[in-house]
Amino acid sequence: MIRIAGVNIPNNKCVFVSLLYIYGIGITTSKLICDLSKVNYYMKVDKLNMQQLELIRLNTSKFLIEGNLKREIMLNIKRLIDLNCYRGIRHKRSLPVRGQRTKTNAKTAKKLLKFKK
Repeated sequence: MIRIAGVNIPNNKCVFVSLLYIYGIGITTSKLICDLSKVNYYMKVDKLNMQQLELIRLNTSKFLIEGNLKREIMLNIKRLIDLNCYRGIRHKRSLPVRGQRTKTNAKTAKKLLKFKK
């Protein structure tokens, strides 16, 4: 197994598919990394040489991924809660944030709300 950004990448899959195992990298970003590294999308990971792997590692480090991305998301949510805005209040109460209805749906959110007290 090859490690990129602290994540074990599967050897038996294509490069762009195996990059999807890294948190914060989607299909578009994965293909962009392959283009920047000049690697074929459909080449298997175990067929890559060390120079290509180093190029992929270098290009993935340019993006906000894994722990840094999770930390930034948590700081954004904490900022909303501290501002006491509508979205922050919804996050604090563990209710849907983006305008979903709660009269009939969101039963699990309401169920977990009872145990949070």
